[in-house]
Amino acid sequence: VQLQASGGGLVQAGGSLKLSCIVSGRTFSNYAMGWFRQAPGKEREFVAAIEWNGMTRIYANSVKDRFTISSDDARNRIDLQMNSLKPDDTAVYYCAVSARGSTGTGYYRIRSAYGYWGQGTLVTVSS
Repeated sequence: VQLQASGGGLVQAGGSLKLSCIVSGRTFSNYAMGWFRQAPGKEREFVAAIEWNGMTRIYANSVKDRFTISSDDARNRIDLQMNSLKPDDTAVYYCAVSARGSTGTGYYRIRSAYGYWGQGTLVTVSS
């Protein structure tokens, strides 16, 4: 399974970027796809996810109302539209796929729910 993330770059505060992630490789049960990010010196943190059961979209509080996650019908691509970007959004953004069914509320906010990860794409927001 390969995940290819793209779309990162340098943008001024208040600007926008759109990240994309494409999944390829063997067929498997895909329960959710998500985005995480890791800023220098910090832990990798949850950003947004789509749970295919019910097409539920979930967001971290820090990005809610600014970021939008979307997908294609085949469920092998997700996009992350990022608006009103802030310097605090600077990080390497990783997409991930979960092959596990949810075990409860908030499950897909947890790193360990995801077994497949992309290589990351750098987003830098200048002030």
